[in-house]
Amino acid sequence: MVAILCGKIWNKLNGSVSGNALLIAFFGIVSKLLGLFRDRLLAGYFGAGDSLDVYYAAFKLPDLIFNTLVLGALAAAFIPLFTKIWLENKERALEFSNVVLNYLLAVLLFLSLIVFIFAHQFIPLIVPGFSENLMEKTIILTRIMLLSIIFFSFSNIIGGILNSWKKFFSFSLAPVFYNLGIILGIVLFYPIFGLTGLAWGVVFGSGLHFLIQLPEVLKGGWRYRFVWRLSDEVKRCFKLMLPRTVGLAAGQVNLLIVTMITSTLTAGSLAIFTLANNLQSFPTSIIGVSLAVAAFPVFSQSFIERNQKHFVSVFSLHFRRIIFLILPLSLMTIILRAQIVRLILGSGNFDWEDTYYTAQTLGWFSLSLLAQTLIPILARAFYALENTKTPVLISLGAVGANIGAAVIWGKIWGVEGIAAAFSLSSILNMLALLFVLRLKLGDLDDQKIIRSSAKITAISLLASSVVYLGLQIMSKIVNMQTFWGIFWQASASFFIGSAVYLLLARITGASESFFLWELLNKIKLTLVGKK
Repeated sequence: MVAILCGKIWNKLNGSVSGNALLIAFFGIVSKLLGLFRDRLLAGYFGAGDSLDVYYAAFKLPDLIFNTLVLGALAAAFIPLFTKIWLENKERALEFSNVVLNYLLAVLLFLSLIVFIFAHQFIPLIVPGFSENLMEKTIILTRIMLLSIIFFSFSNIIGGILNSWKKFFSFSLAPVFYNLGIILGIVLFYPIFGLTGLAWGVVFGSGLHFLIQLPEVLKGGWRYRFVWRLSDEVKRCFKLMLPRTVGLAAGQVNLLIVTMITSTLTAGSLAIFTLANNLQSFPTSIIGVSLAVAAFPVFSQSFIERNQKHFVSVFSLHFRRIIFLILPLSLMTIILRAQIVRLILGSGNFDWEDTYYTAQTLGWFSLSLLAQTLIPILARAFYALENTKTPVLISLGAVGANIGAAVIWGKIWGVEGIAAAFSLSSILNMLALLFVLRLKLGDLDDQKIIRSSAKITAISLLASSVVYLGLQIMSKIVNMQTFWGIFWQASASFFIGSAVYLLLARITGASESFFLWELLNKIKLTLVGKK
């Protein structure tokens, strides 16, 4: 019965950009909740200390290799080209996907082997502030995590195929299973193998990330083939991929430099930075990435059909929806930052000092939540136009600003200064992308975006004031020394503030709020059996 009901809801929502975005967001929320549970387990087991610093540092080199190459192909080049070829010749499109996959795997395996062999030379460069013992542990975990690259290569290519087919179910479910794998690594593998168990959990999760998507892409007709034919489309893919790869490499180098700086600060700084970053990425991933992923095939098709009016219309709509959802959330996160950190991470060895510094770092991150959430849809607008150079050049400038500010502010304010530098660079990145896109396309529905932004800013400030007032009132009613006291203080303040925000949006006629009621109405009609 439950399966039938879920199927009805899925069929009702599937097909539209907003419906697909909701489905992606739903599984994204499940994945992020598991991610928060994962972070709570890690914080409870280890606190913000050396062990977590080692664990997070071990991700850096595998992430540098994978995020630079595979994500570069997927986001910038693969999906638009696969979509175009699929519309012309399905068999040729399937061959194209295998050729791209094989070349990527060859390069990734070669780079992974280099890192595996020379890990003792690379790791000291990344974490110069670590002791010799911590460096050795980081090397061991890094070598294990390199295995995850193989699974992620397959899963992201077939995920790109599913995106092109506008099939988002197993694609959206994959991160859920990835986090489940990591959680199993914490609760099952760590007690047996120690810190290496955490790394094996990452590998196990990456395998699940691949396997959960495999049945749906096989059902659609895809099969793995050992083919290497360098067609014009493959060459075009690598050509489009190159500037994006450079941009992503710059971003990964940026993270490596941040890691280098934080490794020289007090023990636990890298853990605090990563935990705060994970918390603030929740709305960015759920809202920004979900809408961008769902809108991307529509952008690509509009460009192929040379329908700029439709392109701009879809862009404006989702740009305004992101502002509507994220701006009040960013303000509320700043106000509730201490409560959020304590409720989610405050257990076991994660003490009040860890809570304070993580909350302050989260506050600095939250200043750029809106910018971070808008960047994915802006970047994908360029990718759909087959313009990968502009986002790269802009991201390089943002990376330079981030590194410069992090070096200076990190010395003055520690890990908080590094988070502040990240926010500054994110805001500059978003503004530059928007400015250049406006130059290329002309009117982006400017008047509607400006009017909506002004209205949303006003009601967001009012709603956030209600949240702050609620915190002060609830602090006098509940016991602030207990988990449940903090929970009721934060949740009551947040929900009252959110209700005020939605009410003000309704009263002022903010059209961006209507899609929420439309989606809820679709679900309601499905539940009562209406078509």
